[in-house]
Amino acid sequence: MSAVVPLDDRNTNSLWSGVLVETLHRLGLRHAVISPGSRSTPLTMALARHGAIAALPVLDERTAAFFALGLARQQRRPTLLVCTSGTAGANYFPAVIEARESGVPLLVITADRPPEMRECRSGQTIDQQKLFGAHVNYYHEYAVPEASLATLRYLRQTTAHAWERTLRPGPGPVHLNAPFRDPLPPLPDDRASRLASKLDTRRFFSALRPVPEGSAAADGPLRLGGRGIIVAGQSRVSDPAAYARAVGRLSRRLGWPVLADALSPLRSHAAQVPNLVTTYDLIARTARLREELRPERILCLEDWPTSKALRQWLERDDAEVIFAGPGLRNPDALHLRTRWWRGDIARLPDRVLAGRRPAGWASRWREADRAAARRLAAELARSPADFEGRVAALLAEVLPRGTPLVVANSMPVRDLEYFWRPHHRGQVIHCNRGANGIDGTLSTALGIAHGQRPAVLLTGDLALLHDTNGFLLRPKFQGSLTIVLINNHGGGIFGHLPVAQFEPPFEEFFATPQEADFRGLARAYGVKHHRVASPSHLARLLRTLPARGIRILEVRTDRRRDAAQRQTMFAGVAARLERLARG
Repeated sequence: MSAVVPLDDRNTNSLWSGVLVETLHRLGLRHAVISPGSRSTPLTMALARHGAIAALPVLDERTAAFFALGLARQQRRPTLLVCTSGTAGANYFPAVIEARESGVPLLVITADRPPEMRECRSGQTIDQQKLFGAHVNYYHEYAVPEASLATLRYLRQTTAHAWERTLRPGPGPVHLNAPFRDPLPPLPDDRASRLASKLDTRRFFSALRPVPEGSAAADGPLRLGGRGIIVAGQSRVSDPAAYARAVGRLSRRLGWPVLADALSPLRSHAAQVPNLVTTYDLIARTARLREELRPERILCLEDWPTSKALRQWLERDDAEVIFAGPGLRNPDALHLRTRWWRGDIARLPDRVLAGRRPAGWASRWREADRAAARRLAAELARSPADFEGRVAALLAEVLPRGTPLVVANSMPVRDLEYFWRPHHRGQVIHCNRGANGIDGTLSTALGIAHGQRPAVLLTGDLALLHDTNGFLLRPKFQGSLTIVLINNHGGGIFGHLPVAQFEPPFEEFFATPQEADFRGLARAYGVKHHRVASPSHLARLLRTLPARGIRILEVRTDRRRDAAQRQTMFAGVAARLERLARG
């Protein structure tokens, strides 16, 4: 661990904030995202002067929060988020909710007025107590800073506990409310300097250590056998290849197929996973295959996939379910006959006691998957050149090995599930699939790409427009982000919902058409823009990603036509599979 940064002892607030920031540094903090404001001045100055912590100012609080979320996702360690008092912290709420639902470690410190300045019409003051309610792992309000060794010890230990709660028993957000009295800047105060002169900082911080990754030890042995399936949902792991090898071992031991969501690492490490199935959404739409391939039990790894057709099938058959993964959350939105195995998936193959292996079970699943994949590829080849589904399929084919891909909610994540074919090029896929909203899509992607290898964002027009303030990060952004923009002039996913048949008010109130000029928008923020002319043009733009900067690759599509195209395509594949199943 590096030497302690000298504490700023000019006044009580600066000394207090210096101890808080150095404590976080000792625990492993590397990035802080700061929303500018007055009441947070002591924290901002302490972070700005700490050479081992990268402090980034971001004007818009919602943008700042999702950028911090992206950093925490990318690094798998907590990011610090700091703002002033009043409504500033309220703008963090959507990102806090997403961090909670996605299991992303985020430490939020909201500066506040001291107690005597509350409930008296003092400016920029609201009730910030438990501002984020039940959406955090832990909440605490710090004491008002004092120049005493006892309160500095309290500050150190409370901060260390809060940091640990961002990671255990499962990752998530923590909220700390920090009241400060004036003076906020470091105007001289001899009480702080007298205390600092007596403080042995090396000893004071010596016990602080980063929290090891992972949670408690795994549960005991798990006995599995018969006609089962392994369902792999979204998973964020530090070693995707090792995760894929572990799931591959499970599949071989049990003789079970592996139904892998596009947000699982498995589709990008397909060579490690025998019996991999990716067309399960189409299989679940085929009556004869649903009957023939009905599982007796389901081993679900961490989360259900995006596919509504698969969920409805499994819910209808009410099979026995075992959820496996770290943490203590309940991920079973289907409320089936469910039990849990808590632990690291990498340990699971050694904890499984394999029972009866059903003859031909996995091979029949593979046959159905190959048939569906061939038919889907044929349908895709016949689709219009600017069909949205082609973009997701193209990304799987042309993105450089190991590229981080961020995908927006609504249609992009579903097209990825439908059309992302398995391969072994190790792309890492991210999605704010906790609360499933479009909030902060661009800012999250910038956070994931910051300081890392070139990344790609696949997004629709409404998700991008919802977060255009994220472009204000451009001057501070270090890295490369290519935005593949599906511009279908509205919300394409609503065309797949029953409400689409009610016109009016469908088009105006649900599809929400927009006429934004994305070239002009890009120019306003200093971002490059390319209008994509064809799939081959898009492939050329994606095969080699720029080393730095932000660019938009705009693909214009027809929202109504593409909704009908998907419905026709999936119905055609399901009908073909039905005929094949009859023999």
